[in-house]
Amino acid sequence: MTTRRITLNELLQSREQRWAKQLELINAYPYTTLVCLTVIMPGNVKRNSLSLTVAHAAVEAIQQHFMGNTIDLQKRDLETGYEAYLLTTLPKEKAKHIACQIEDSHPLGRLFDVDVINEEGHPIPRLAIGEAPRKCLICDNEARYCMRNHTHTQEELQHKIAQMIEAYVRRV
Repeated sequence: MTTRRITLNELLQSREQRWAKQLELINAYPYTTLVCLTVIMPGNVKRNSLSLTVAHAAVEAIQQHFMGNTIDLQKRDLETGYEAYLLTTLPKEKAKHIACQIEDSHPLGRLFDVDVINEEGHPIPRLAIGEAPRKCLICDNEARYCMRNHTHTQEELQHKIAQMIEAYVRRV
Protein backbone atom coordinates (compact mmCIF):
# COMPACT_ATOMS: atom_id res chain seq x y z
CA MET A 1 0.00 0.00 0.00
CA THR A 2 1.37 3.38 -0.93
CA THR A 3 1.10 6.14 1.64
CA ARG A 4 1.21 9.79 0.77
CA ARG A 5 1.86 12.78 2.94
CA ILE A 6 -0.88 15.35 2.65
CA THR A 7 -0.44 19.08 2.87
CA LEU A 8 -2.18 21.40 5.32
CA ASN A 9 -4.09 22.85 2.39
CA GLU A 10 -5.34 19.38 1.38
CA LEU A 11 -6.40 18.68 4.97
CA LEU A 12 -8.30 21.97 5.22
CA GLN A 13 -9.91 21.39 1.84
CA SER A 14 -11.01 17.90 2.91
CA ARG A 15 -12.64 19.36 6.03
CA GLU A 16 -14.56 21.84 3.88
CA GLN A 17 -15.65 19.03 1.56
CA ARG A 18 -16.73 16.89 4.54
CA TRP A 19 -18.77 19.80 5.91
CA ALA A 20 -20.40 20.28 2.48
CA LYS A 21 -21.18 16.54 2.32
CA GLN A 22 -22.73 16.70 5.78
CA LEU A 23 -24.96 19.63 4.78
CA GLU A 24 -25.93 17.82 1.58
CA LEU A 25 -27.02 14.75 3.56
CA ILE A 26 -28.84 16.82 6.21
CA ASN A 27 -30.80 18.59 3.48
CA ALA A 28 -31.50 15.39 1.54
CA TYR A 29 -32.72 13.53 4.66
CA PRO A 30 -34.27 16.22 6.90
CA TYR A 31 -36.03 13.87 9.33
CA THR A 32 -33.00 11.75 10.16
CA THR A 33 -29.90 12.04 12.31
CA LEU A 34 -26.50 12.19 10.64
CA VAL A 35 -23.56 10.37 12.22
CA CYS A 36 -20.15 11.17 10.72
CA LEU A 37 -17.19 8.88 11.31
CA THR A 38 -13.53 9.76 10.81
CA VAL A 39 -10.29 8.20 12.03
CA ILE A 40 -7.98 9.99 14.45
CA MET A 41 -4.52 9.73 12.92
CA PRO A 42 -2.02 12.45 13.90
CA GLY A 43 0.58 13.49 11.37
CA ASN A 44 0.51 14.17 7.66
CA VAL A 45 -0.15 10.57 6.55
CA LYS A 46 -3.87 9.98 7.03
CA ARG A 47 -4.33 6.83 4.94
CA ASN A 48 -2.20 3.76 5.58
CA SER A 49 -2.68 0.17 6.70
CA LEU A 50 -3.07 1.26 10.34
CA SER A 51 -5.72 3.88 9.61
CA LEU A 52 -7.63 1.44 7.38
CA THR A 53 -7.66 -1.17 10.16
CA VAL A 54 -9.14 1.46 12.47
CA ALA A 55 -11.63 2.60 9.82
CA HIS A 56 -12.93 -0.90 9.14
CA ALA A 57 -13.30 -1.58 12.87
CA ALA A 58 -15.13 1.73 13.31
CA VAL A 59 -17.56 1.07 10.46
CA GLU A 60 -18.28 -2.40 11.84
CA ALA A 61 -18.92 -0.88 15.29
CA ILE A 62 -21.34 1.78 14.06
CA GLN A 63 -23.17 -0.75 11.90
CA GLN A 64 -23.62 -3.02 14.94
CA HIS A 65 -24.67 -0.26 17.34
CA PHE A 66 -27.10 1.40 14.93
CA MET A 67 -28.45 -1.88 13.52
CA GLY A 68 -32.15 -1.70 12.76
CA ASN A 69 -32.11 2.10 12.83
CA THR A 70 -29.93 2.77 9.78
CA ILE A 71 -31.34 4.37 6.64
CA ASP A 72 -28.11 4.74 4.68
CA LEU A 73 -24.35 4.29 5.10
CA GLN A 74 -21.88 5.95 2.75
CA LYS A 75 -18.11 5.36 2.97
CA ARG A 76 -15.29 7.40 1.44
CA ASP A 77 -11.72 6.12 1.39
CA LEU A 78 -9.67 9.27 0.75
CA GLU A 79 -5.97 10.16 0.92
CA THR A 80 -6.94 12.74 3.54
CA GLY A 81 -8.56 10.06 5.70
CA TYR A 82 -11.40 7.58 5.76
CA GLU A 83 -14.92 8.96 6.24
CA ALA A 84 -18.29 7.31 6.74
CA TYR A 85 -21.74 8.89 6.92
CA LEU A 86 -24.56 7.03 8.61
CA LEU A 87 -28.16 8.23 8.55
CA THR A 88 -30.32 6.93 11.37
CA THR A 89 -33.91 7.24 12.55
CA LEU A 90 -32.76 7.70 16.16
CA PRO A 91 -33.04 11.12 17.83
CA LYS A 92 -29.80 13.11 17.94
CA GLU A 93 -29.33 12.75 21.72
CA LYS A 94 -29.76 8.96 21.61
CA ALA A 95 -27.38 8.75 18.64
CA LYS A 96 -24.81 10.86 20.52
CA HIS A 97 -25.02 8.55 23.55
CA ILE A 98 -24.39 5.58 21.25
CA ALA A 99 -21.49 7.42 19.56
CA CYS A 100 -19.89 8.09 22.96
CA GLN A 101 -20.44 4.47 23.99
CA ILE A 102 -18.64 3.28 20.85
CA GLU A 103 -15.74 5.69 21.38
CA ASP A 104 -15.44 4.77 25.08
CA SER A 105 -15.91 0.98 24.93
CA HIS A 106 -14.37 -0.30 21.69
CA PRO A 107 -10.68 -1.35 21.97
CA LEU A 108 -9.88 1.14 19.18
CA GLY A 109 -12.65 3.58 20.08
CA ARG A 110 -10.19 6.25 21.19
CA LEU A 111 -9.07 6.37 17.54
CA PHE A 112 -12.64 6.80 16.25
CA ASP A 113 -14.21 10.21 15.89
CA VAL A 114 -17.94 9.47 15.80
CA ASP A 115 -19.78 12.78 15.54
CA VAL A 116 -23.51 13.40 15.53
CA ILE A 117 -24.16 16.43 13.35
CA ASN A 118 -26.84 19.03 14.12
CA GLU A 119 -29.02 20.86 11.58
CA GLU A 120 -26.38 23.57 11.05
CA GLY A 121 -23.70 21.01 10.22
CA HIS A 122 -21.88 21.16 13.56
CA PRO A 123 -20.98 18.23 15.84
CA ILE A 124 -22.98 17.91 19.04
CA PRO A 125 -20.47 18.10 21.91
CA ARG A 126 -20.20 15.37 24.53
CA LEU A 127 -20.93 17.89 27.27
CA ALA A 128 -24.34 18.62 25.71
CA ILE A 129 -25.51 15.15 26.76
CA GLY A 130 -23.64 15.02 30.07
CA GLU A 131 -20.66 12.98 28.87
CA ALA A 132 -17.12 13.72 30.02
CA PRO A 133 -14.57 15.08 27.53
CA ARG A 134 -12.32 12.53 25.87
CA LYS A 135 -9.06 11.63 27.55
CA CYS A 136 -5.61 11.84 26.00
CA LEU A 137 -4.26 8.69 24.38
CA ILE A 138 -1.17 8.78 26.59
CA CYS A 139 -2.05 10.47 29.88
CA ASP A 140 -5.16 11.22 31.95
CA ASN A 141 -5.52 14.83 30.84
CA GLU A 142 -8.31 15.92 28.54
CA ALA A 143 -7.31 15.22 24.94
CA ARG A 144 -8.04 18.83 24.00
CA TYR A 145 -5.56 20.08 26.62
CA CYS A 146 -2.72 17.88 25.39
CA MET A 147 -3.46 18.71 21.74
CA ARG A 148 -3.42 22.47 22.32
CA ASN A 149 -0.27 22.36 24.45
CA HIS A 150 1.59 19.81 22.32
CA THR A 151 2.18 17.81 25.50
CA HIS A 152 3.23 14.71 23.57
CA THR A 153 5.29 14.41 20.41
CA GLN A 154 3.86 13.00 17.19
CA GLU A 155 6.27 10.10 17.57
CA GLU A 156 4.85 9.27 21.03
CA LEU A 157 1.29 9.45 19.71
CA GLN A 158 2.06 7.37 16.64
CA HIS A 159 3.85 4.76 18.77
CA LYS A 160 0.86 4.52 21.13
CA ILE A 161 -1.55 4.23 18.19
CA ALA A 162 0.54 1.47 16.59
CA GLN A 163 0.55 -0.41 19.92
CA MET A 164 -3.23 -0.13 20.24
CA ILE A 165 -3.82 -1.38 16.70
CA GLU A 166 -1.32 -4.21 17.07
CA ALA A 167 -3.02 -5.38 20.29
CA TYR A 168 -6.42 -5.18 18.59
CA VAL A 169 -5.32 -7.16 15.53
CA ARG A 170 -3.83 -9.88 17.75
CA ARG A 171 -7.21 -10.26 19.50
CA VAL A 172 -9.33 -10.45 16.37
